[in-house]
Amino acid sequence: MITSAEDVTANLVIEALNERRVQVARVDPADIGDALSFGACMGAGDEQWSGRLRTLSREVVLEGVGAVYYRRPTPFSARFAHLSAMEREFAVTEAWHGLGGVLYNLHGVAYINHPSAINRADFKPAQLQMAAQLGMPVPRTLITNDVAQARKFAAEHGPIVYKSFRGVPHASDGHVAAIWTQTVAEHELDDSISATAHMFQTEVCKDSDARVTVVGRRIFAYRITSPDGALDWREGNWDALIHEPVDVPEPLTAALHDYLDSFGLVFGCFDFAVEAETGQWIFIECNPNGQWAWLPAAETMAHAFADEILEGWWP
Repeated sequence: MITSAEDVTANLVIEALNERRVQVARVDPADIGDALSFGACMGAGDEQWSGRLRTLSREVVLEGVGAVYYRRPTPFSARFAHLSAMEREFAVTEAWHGLGGVLYNLHGVAYINHPSAINRADFKPAQLQMAAQLGMPVPRTLITNDVAQARKFAAEHGPIVYKSFRGVPHASDGHVAAIWTQTVAEHELDDSISATAHMFQTEVCKDSDARVTVVGRRIFAYRITSPDGALDWREGNWDALIHEPVDVPEPLTAALHDYLDSFGLVFGCFDFAVEAETGQWIFIECNPNGQWAWLPAAETMAHAFADEILEGWWP
């Protein structure tokens, strides 16, 4: 289990694996140093890395690993924050390519999901393009740093919304901020747009949202309704959200699996906006490493993860 010590979502999967008497090790690569040491060897005639990795509580034989659940490890940069900028960059790069290069290339191991697959699938332009190619409806979208194009898009396709690609980095004091999906008027668009890339979309007139979590071949879908009709349900009071199990429209079911297969993913969290007038599901995004522990079926989903993790190698 490659993740941070504070990852409560991973805890659910660890509990499900413990019930099946599976040996589990939680490893945070950013602990490299006194809290994490490793040695991996390969020589003439060898076809895979062998060796051991030691945390404060576990010892892992690398060639004995059957599966890796990659969640949310601490960035290496946090481990080396005390170093100068040049030293930090060097240490982060070496740790990533050395320790990461071993952990993410274990021979014959099942990854859920592999970091390279997550990285490829994490780009919203790639997500929207793949969804459209698979027949999923997507909002009309413009990605630009040109204010003239943005204003033209707003005039022709408004009302429009703005969405960030990755959100806001953590502040130096550790506080977390967020940029929610928000409406943008044509007159609000100015030359500051030229500084970086922006994504604008036609606003979907919706009455609810749908969160669809796919784990292997299993689908867990919920309709999410915000009592205050918030444009972005993440912005409001989570305790007031209404979660109702919902069936995924039949044409979308195969497309969800094809989408994950196209990126080499085993798991993904899909977000759809449900149009108020037609009931049509509009693809918004798919998080290839999304959160799911807050959903009502979290315990069942944890066991679905356990099934996928153990598939093909655990007796």
